[in-house]
Amino acid sequence: MSGLRILSPGALALIQDLGRPGFAALGVGRSGALDRAALRLGNRLLGNDEGDAGIEVLLGGFEARFERDTWFAVTGAVGSILLDDRPVDAHQAVRARSEQVLRIGAATAGLRWYLAVRGGVAAPPVLGSRSRDTLAGLGPAPLLEGDLVPIGEHPGSDLPLLDFVPVADPTQEAVEVRAHAGPRADWFTHRALESFFSVEWRVAAESDRIGARLDPVRAPAHAAGVTPHPDPLLERAVRNELPSEPMVAGAVQVSPDGRPTVLLADHPVTGGYPVIAVVADGSLDAFAQLRPGQPVSFRHA
Repeated sequence: MSGLRILSPGALALIQDLGRPGFAALGVGRSGALDRAALRLGNRLLGNDEGDAGIEVLLGGFEARFERDTWFAVTGAVGSILLDDRPVDAHQAVRARSEQVLRIGAATAGLRWYLAVRGGVAAPPVLGSRSRDTLAGLGPAPLLEGDLVPIGEHPGSDLPLLDFVPVADPTQEAVEVRAHAGPRADWFTHRALESFFSVEWRVAAESDRIGARLDPVRAPAHAAGVTPHPDPLLERAVRNELPSEPMVAGAVQVSPDGRPTVLLADHPVTGGYPVIAVVADGSLDAFAQLRPGQPVSFRHA
């Protein structure tokens, strides 16, 4: 078997496609690429089906050797991409020869790169998907040094005529996302609802593929007489215990300390914290590229 030999996975390298929908009733979440648009773009550049599996690389530091001639594309974050010692552009179909080494450097903007290969990654599927669910432990294991990633055969012979697509790079500035009122919005005070859609939040370091934890922007410590935020910030009007309810990607749960968490691709299928809002599907991919400390604000969808 020939394919892609992992020389260094970097911080975390996972095989991901667009997930495994339809199994929530069995306790299995969808999972899949956090930045779906980036994976789809890489696949389109190569003439793949947009749902073919690729490799999601966190932060960079990834190195792999092609063990056969292969077309590939790298999308998502911003930083250095080298084929042997030659720089290559992101968002472009590139031809690699057997034994050439691809190096994806540290991301200077955004968090996650997506490596698509012509024919897709051909790891064995689990429940119809090749995605790694980090919470449930389903799907192909995280990639390790020395792993051989199999590449599928592509049925066509010609690449798409358009081999480069101009794409806006992930920003390092404040990001605005759209959200709908959640099914338990009435469990919160009017002030909490106003705060959620008006306060500027910051992505917390605890964030991962399961969820993006958010902190409020606090006033400077030297600001005399200024209270950084109410305690808790998002105060409940209803303080009853909430039985576990179904959860979807984008649901914004609020824990007892008043901090919200945006559930992402590897979220649990049920949860016991009230959902104040649900991020619009068109805004959800943005959380794949938000770095710790980056500001994010919510607006009514």
